[in-house]
Amino acid sequence: MNIEKISALFADWEESMIWSALQGVMGEIAADDPENPKSARILLGDFAFFAGKPDRGLARSAMDGREFLLAVPKSEGWAACVEAAFPQARRIARYAIKKEPDCFDRERLREFARSVPAGYAVVPIDRALFSQVKREEWSRDFCANFNSWEQYARYGGGFVALYQGEAVAGASSYTAYRDGIEIEVDTREDHRRKGLALCCAAHLILSCLEKGKYPSWDAANCASVALAEKLGYHFDREYPALEVQKP
Repeated sequence: MNIEKISALFADWEESMIWSALQGVMGEIAADDPENPKSARILLGDFAFFAGKPDRGLARSAMDGREFLLAVPKSEGWAACVEAAFPQARRIARYAIKKEPDCFDRERLREFARSVPAGYAVVPIDRALFSQVKREEWSRDFCANFNSWEQYARYGGGFVALYQGEAVAGASSYTAYRDGIEIEVDTREDHRRKGLALCCAAHLILSCLEKGKYPSWDAANCASVALAEKLGYHFDREYPALEVQKP
């Protein structure tokens, strides 16, 4: 497969999950022609990124073996192509966050990291916790896109808040590329609104900065944008995506 030509189709798209696939770290790449591509698709986690000339075959095959897909089109033509392939597709808005390596106030992040509520402990995700969070529906995306603990330890990382020895909140690498990660943050419903997501995310961002990796953030909703901005990120723009459920 001609990665150089496929990369050109995704040029100027600042998306860490695209970089993950193009760098061969994780994800799947498909094209209409592997050597002279005019259309290309990247699959990673729940996401599908489409670039080049709209191709309904590439769109349709993205759902093979899946119950759910979050399609991100490079153009309106691709959006229409996905809708034609999947009449049940629903357009939604997502929110891009600027990638600014020097935007963080480390002392403020340290204050957030120290603000652990009484009764909780924030710890790094180790081998045992890696397996534990993958078993729980609310937390599985913390590690689900990594094939093994070894891959996670090499490229990813994360922190969870423990309550009575059980993980109830966390911030981890949804995906990873050579120079950074894509952050996933969540809190179990019965432990929300206690500042646990903020605390765990601050730990993870500081850890990334210490390792020379960039902690990329992309927001699914306005609450995620607000949390990102509190941590030092800056909002970039709203962009369209399409949710596709298996009929």
